Amino acid sequence: MGAVSCRQGQHTGVAAPHKQGHNIRGAWVQGWKSLWSGVGASRSGLEELWGLRGHQCLHQEPVEPAPRLVEKPLSEWPVPQFINLFLPEFPIRPLRGHQQLKILGLVAKGSFGTVLKVLDCGQKAVFAVKVVPKVKVLQRDILRQCKEEVSIQRQINHPFVHGLGDSWQGKRHLFIMCSYCSTDLYSLWSAVGCFAEASIRLFAAELVLVLCYLHDLGIIHRDVKMENILLDERGHLKLTDFGLSRHLPQGSQAYTICGTLQYMAPEVLSGGPYNHAADWWSLGVLLFSLATGKFPVTAERDHVAMLASVTHYDSEIPASLNQGLSRLLHELLCQNPLHRLRYLHHFQVHPFFRGVAFDPELLQKQPVNFVMETQATQPSPSESMLFKDFDCNLESYLVHPSLA
Repeated sequence: MGAVSCRQGQHTGVAAPHKQGHNIRGAWVQGWKSLWSGVGASRSGLEELWGLRGHQCLHQEPVEPAPRLVEKPLSEWPVPQFINLFLPEFPIRPLRGHQQLKILGLVAKGSFGTVLKVLDCGQKAVFAVKVVPKVKVLQRDILRQCKEEVSIQRQINHPFVHGLGDSWQGKRHLFIMCSYCSTDLYSLWSAVGCFAEASIRLFAAELVLVLCYLHDLGIIHRDVKMENILLDERGHLKLTDFGLSRHLPQGSQAYTICGTLQYMAPEVLSGGPYNHAADWWSLGVLLFSLATGKFPVTAERDHVAMLASVTHYDSEIPASLNQGLSRLLHELLCQNPLHRLRYLHHFQVHPFFRGVAFDPELLQKQPVNFVMETQATQPSPSESMLFKDFDCNLESYLVHPSLA
């Protein structure tokens, strides 16, 4: 069974697996020494990075004046074997290629890394950049997960998926750049509460197309939730955050407990086996929340308690809901994954989607006025900062008043 990794509630980040203890540095470095001996490294790149981290600790107040935004000499870079760990998904970019980026704001900060809103002065375009410290990647044993995230996003090309713009590595961080969207579905839901049935139908159709597309490619998302659904300038959906996704061929099974507790299917909470049907349960939770203004089951403290709540969930759908929508929720929130709706033709003939053309181009032509009205009220950051060294100690910037 894979290591447990789960998000609690709607806001808590993924608790990536790592050992607790007071002597974590010694055990961690010792374990990686074995790896370097296997690849023929004469000096541990990890120890070198750890030494660098000691001087620019991300969690402690600096004892010396903040460092200038100047690249250190090339001789202080980690050894080539350490750089190669992150290739080819995270290539090395010349500094000049990313030195004209301005931080415009802080989008989100989770346990894995930080997402910044940046302006590319050369392209005169705004992007979102996910910044992940290399130290955390190795300490939490998520290297394969980070590389698969980029690999999957490079494979995907769909109008309702948040596409990958670029990815690269610096001395200290991994960077994943995507287009910027100002609003996510959770923020919209928090602002307006229950959605109109027409809006639920449109969003549901777009998500059905996305999930069918991913599953046909042998990809399971494993974290379908409102926070991971962005809204473009026209109000249509963009599924994002493939950090927990993996390649899972049809007929294969997974066992890792991961995702967000309130959205996890019972077979995921129990430790598997599970397959792509788990994503359809998550869609059912999402649609239930949009329709009723609340989650079908409240968040519990851990996956064991959550499993008990979900197992005893009696799928009570409010009588006020449309009969077609009520039936759809029952068929998605089905305890037995074999009986869950999962194929495109199931949705095309479903009463709730009567008259809906499951075509991305046609769906995108439908206006979503209330989304655009909400986006227009979003405040814009009052100040921006030139970020010439995009691989410096980010923590000193994240406490800047304009980003608070």
